[in-house]
Amino acid sequence: MPTDFAAGIALSEIPDGGMIAGTSNGEAVLVSRRGDEVFAVAGTCTHYAGPLAEGIVVGDTVRCPWHHACFDLRTGDALRAPAMRPLDVWKVEREGDKVFVREKSGATHVPARRGDGASVVIIGAGAAGIFAAQTLRQEGHSGRIILISRENSLPYDKPNLSKDYLAGHAPEEWIPLQPAEWYEEQRIELRLGADVESIDTGAKSIALRGGEQLSYVKLVLATGASPRRLDIPGANSPHVHYLRTFDDSKGLIEAAKPGAHVVVIGAGFIGLEVAASMRARELDVTVVGPEQRPLEMVLGREVGDFIRSLHESKGVRFRLGRKPASIESNAVVLDDGERLPADFVVIGVGVVPSTELAERAGIAVDRGILVDDHLRTNARDVYAAGDVARWPYGKSSERIRIEHWVVAARQGQTVAHNILGRDERFAAAPFFWSAHYDVVISYVGYARPEQVEVQGSLENRDATVLYKQNGRLAAVATIFRDRESLEAELAMERELSRHEHEAHDT
Repeated sequence: MPTDFAAGIALSEIPDGGMIAGTSNGEAVLVSRRGDEVFAVAGTCTHYAGPLAEGIVVGDTVRCPWHHACFDLRTGDALRAPAMRPLDVWKVEREGDKVFVREKSGATHVPARRGDGASVVIIGAGAAGIFAAQTLRQEGHSGRIILISRENSLPYDKPNLSKDYLAGHAPEEWIPLQPAEWYEEQRIELRLGADVESIDTGAKSIALRGGEQLSYVKLVLATGASPRRLDIPGANSPHVHYLRTFDDSKGLIEAAKPGAHVVVIGAGFIGLEVAASMRARELDVTVVGPEQRPLEMVLGREVGDFIRSLHESKGVRFRLGRKPASIESNAVVLDDGERLPADFVVIGVGVVPSTELAERAGIAVDRGILVDDHLRTNARDVYAAGDVARWPYGKSSERIRIEHWVVAARQGQTVAHNILGRDERFAAAPFFWSAHYDVVISYVGYARPEQVEVQGSLENRDATVLYKQNGRLAAVATIFRDRESLEAELAMERELSRHEHEAHDT
């Protein structure tokens, strides 16, 4: 039976620096202690309801085991993506040596006003854009915030497009990150279906299609990336799909009739997640890719073999070491002449950063928009974040561009902090998760799979995979070892912070 905090618990039973899960009035509650100070917050993450007691406490914060969101134990505030909503905070009462948690505090965090009322324009309403806008308001920005999206949908939970929503396990109403009224409440001007034609960094203005001009004091480029298109006969046929947007996912669901044949071109994360979702809908699925193992270039030989066997056990067929030569109305023709039946086709062969606006504005671009460790471009008062940005990472300061939703969201938060004058370097360890049926792979860090060490058993779905470069641990992938993933992230963050201090001192 879970601990009933309303009935009281001895202070000595709460580990210093630790936490205990329990309930109060039928609701899940997490109690944590730091010295003589005791905190009580809701017991489940506001992102996907992960059990916070299985996470870790870092100072006066708690981190979720599933997708690494971070919350303030005092205020309940969501401090780090992917969570957007705060935790409920409960009153803690002390009677002698016992602690009681009986009711919610009802207190809300009122941020100090920051900034000078400056107008901030954010181009792109994906993870980086919406988290930048939300953080600005959450941290007290009093000026105008304009969030511009080319799409007509409210900003949405993009990872779900290839996972539970596509598989039919999540309803459509779960996909928007916030309801329409939230933007009004937060005084965020959301411009849907709007195209930006140009940026004038000298005049600090942007031009929308249709002629409207918008001035900015600070500008955030969160333009994301677009699917890489195949240049083969038939690639532009109506039954050929890409998956990047909410509308793309809805189009796939409409095409996914039980028993239909689908060929997925691309054996990366998107292709394999689409394959898993299509199998959940009882489609016949074949995956085509030029590599010898799926995901080998990212996760290594051992994980690649495991992922292939997992998908094959669910009925997916692979044609690896092959490329599509053409797409016909009812088939995909491979480069060796084999014809694969296809009622429709999904292409997932990577993305291209959307840098056109920046290039035309004279902002430095090289396989992405170049930014410094504060995510500033070479143009005054212009920042870039998310899939489009290349930033210096780690001790080597190698510039990298990573297409992870959580990375984009956290970069949006860092940009907001810097607009508010915090002088904050982006020092988060990259993190993503990928779902394949009931197996979730969590990955933290950045590495090429040169030296790979598997601890535990991939086949038993209980494993930690270490990726080393030059003898140094650079990344960790885990399967059902969520705490180890969190601990690896924390260790990498501390190492990144140490490198920053060393660089600053020199």
